Amino acid sequence: MNQPSTPRENPGADARTPQEVADDVVARVLARAGTALHSGGTVHSTYDGDQLDLEERTSLRRVAGLSTELEDVTEVEYRALRLERVVLVGLWSGGTAADAEVSLRELAALAETAGSQVLEGLLQRRAKPDPGTYLGSGKAAELASVVAAVGADTVVVDGELAPSQRRSLEDIVRVKVVDRTALILDIFAQHAKSREGKAQVELAQLEYLLPRLRGWGESMSRQAGGQVGGAGAGMGSRGPGETKIELDRRRIRNRMAKLRREIAAMEPARRTKRSSRRRHAIPSVAIAGYTNAGKSSLLNRLTNAGVLVENALFATLDPTVRRAETSDGRVYTLADTVGFVRALPHQLVEAFRSTLEEVADADLILHVVDASHPDPEGQIAAVRHVFADIPGAMDVPEIVVLNKADVADPEAIARLRSRELHSIVVSAHSGEGIAQLQELIADQLPRPGVEVDVVVPYHRGDLVSRVHEHGDIDHERHTDAGTELRARVDEALAAELRAAAVRSA
Repeated sequence: MNQPSTPRENPGADARTPQEVADDVVARVLARAGTALHSGGTVHSTYDGDQLDLEERTSLRRVAGLSTELEDVTEVEYRALRLERVVLVGLWSGGTAADAEVSLRELAALAETAGSQVLEGLLQRRAKPDPGTYLGSGKAAELASVVAAVGADTVVVDGELAPSQRRSLEDIVRVKVVDRTALILDIFAQHAKSREGKAQVELAQLEYLLPRLRGWGESMSRQAGGQVGGAGAGMGSRGPGETKIELDRRRIRNRMAKLRREIAAMEPARRTKRSSRRRHAIPSVAIAGYTNAGKSSLLNRLTNAGVLVENALFATLDPTVRRAETSDGRVYTLADTVGFVRALPHQLVEAFRSTLEEVADADLILHVVDASHPDPEGQIAAVRHVFADIPGAMDVPEIVVLNKADVADPEAIARLRSRELHSIVVSAHSGEGIAQLQELIADQLPRPGVEVDVVVPYHRGDLVSRVHEHGDIDHERHTDAGTELRARVDEALAAELRAAAVRSA
């Protein structure tokens, strides 16, 4: 059935077949490459610092033109995920052609972020994936001819493939096939820098790999055991013991158990830092949102942190926490978190759970949205879907920050503002709306609730300094006995102030 035309389709689109519409979608994606890397490159502001990390990351890009040594992927047991020359495959199973284009465009962006060159694409219109090869047999044969014609060495599928589907499709196209989940995991593996981040990514990769180990030939077959029926089976056909593939599975499970222990051992350090901030009554703000929405740029604009900014997907994996100040002088922390994406692999959500807890433990969430994206509502829904998987995250107050206002369509901004009542329009690049955002953060952060009226002796100037840093001062006067303060502070500081005032009496 033909879908209704969208604003980006030709006026005569209703008269075209679904396949013609799908072909046009692919042509548009390939023409503009649809990717962050081809949309003008990375533009930095003076708040982004020297960006030394970006130089290091760029120097480690895959070598252009590098290809695999083997023409037939079934010759190897393990395939290093080397995405060099790829063909994209998408399934248009519901929604409009515009929805299918947004999804395929994001897949192209993911592929190029991983270091590949997108050569061609196929988009099939069908109600649901084929249980055998994901695509139908005819489309799979067409894909094989396209792969051979353009000289691709990888097929990237816009969905999650069952192990059997991937094996069947590889047998047809004769090159390696990776799905969207494997592609995202590969990007994470490239960008992780911290010890905890690398361990989390490796754990997610192993969880993904375990059910997908593949072997060919008799040496990789399961051994026959017990009373096996059938001609030529039974006595004399039993294997020598554990087969190669079962040995590999056992090694992977052992490695996963070790990684889980390592990640659990790192969690107390993160918990100690959070509890230290709570003990000193320092409010925390978490910057969250869709990947490439401008979260790191916003952190740099608010704190001059100088963290890596790159116009690519999943540029930030390791959370960064920086100190910031409200306009009235109160100190708070800003935490930049990993970006989210549609259908974020559950392996990553589980592996990065300790990192994502920064969001749930915050006093305020800045939900950054790329207002210039073709489907910002879809990105907002995807982020909130991940929030729902983090215990406590949905209870944290949220400000929707509509970023990239300098390049966004005013009509899209107006539409988003009508949908998201607690929102603000900014541009981390130009600085538009940043002052208003800082005022909104100051207004939304929790204020200390204990009133004190004390005289602090001059030798306890440290307490007065903490009141200035973390409290709200209504009255301050210097007397012969000390500094007279009337203020609102947290309970712990109030107790210290009263104790000091009593001792000075």
